Amino acid sequence: MSFDRTLDESALFRICFVCTGNICRSPMAEAVFKSLIRKSGLGDSIAVISAGTGDWHVGEPSDERTVTALKSHGHDGSAHRAKQFDPEWFENLDLVVVFDRGQERILRAWAGNEPDRSKVQLLLSFDTEQSGTLDVPDPYYSDAEMFDTVLGMIERASTSLFHQITPGIRQGVS
Repeated sequence: MSFDRTLDESALFRICFVCTGNICRSPMAEAVFKSLIRKSGLGDSIAVISAGTGDWHVGEPSDERTVTALKSHGHDGSAHRAKQFDPEWFENLDLVVVFDRGQERILRAWAGNEPDRSKVQLLLSFDTEQSGTLDVPDPYYSDAEMFDTVLGMIERASTSLFHQITPGIRQGVS
């Protein structure tokens, strides 16, 4: 595997958040999830990374509005550099989390088999409080307020996802 930020393949659970350009939504989710992991003490057990379906922003930092929103919520997204998802990563991942149905279609099309297709899940499907849409809106063409709104959605759904996966992970940690 060739990640700029390496994915710890020895972790019990490996997750990749995938949005369109890897500069707004997926870096938010990666930073939020890393905060949850750090606070829980499960740093050696859960590995997280993010990527985009497109290659437009590869190598670029997150959108400055993403970094600002993250910082205002106590998360650090300053070291992020965008990358494009590689379908070869499926075999080393347990879960591929996307933000809208378009990304879900793309990633499932890239998956080579049914087990890999089943790894692709919409983030909001994990939010037990969520009602209505399952798509997290792309804040890129909006204002800073929308970045805060989107980050709030991502924090709630990521926290819910984290609480759903940690019981099994804690069982695997001796």
